[in-house]
Amino acid sequence: MCASRTRKPPDAAPAPAAHPAAAPPAHAASAAVPEAGIDRTDRAILRTLQRDASLSNVALAAKVHLSPPACLRRVERLKRLGLIDRTVALLHPRAVGAGMLVMIGVVLDRSTPESFAAFEEAVARISGCMECHLVTGEFDYFMLVRTRDSDSFNRLHAEQLLYLPGVRQVRSFMALRNVVSTTELPLAI
Repeated sequence: MCASRTRKPPDAAPAPAAHPAAAPPAHAASAAVPEAGIDRTDRAILRTLQRDASLSNVALAAKVHLSPPACLRRVERLKRLGLIDRTVALLHPRAVGAGMLVMIGVVLDRSTPESFAAFEEAVARISGCMECHLVTGEFDYFMLVRTRDSDSFNRLHAEQLLYLPGVRQVRSFMALRNVVSTTELPLAI
């Protein structure tokens, strides 16, 4: 749920990436972005930027075998097409006091548009909530929350999670070890 496909020990610092693997922000287009007109070079640019978005245009151009002006034109075009949403710095969770990762399954007491809307509005205000997904199966939602430690999660649970509207059941799963975590989206070759 939370996001870049790098196989690293849990306390290794993640590399900067072009887009965190999180739900698109509210400003993002809701429709899928078509890949029509995207060639192998565009994909190479996207793959490279997902691994390290801090590269200068000159360095990026060298990696994808383009001149700097041609590379810059392509990057700007990929932004206009909506393939590059934004550029961010990924912070190391432990270094900023968010070393504990908790996955939370939520079941609502009613399946009505109003109860879903009320929950979704309230969950956006939960401290440390990195992601929340409407899902199929046993739960209605899965949340991904980061806190400092189990004591801070316990406080979050008592002070915020218990007061989410329309919730019948909350089940928490504390991560013991990070096995795979990535912000890199797979791209067709």
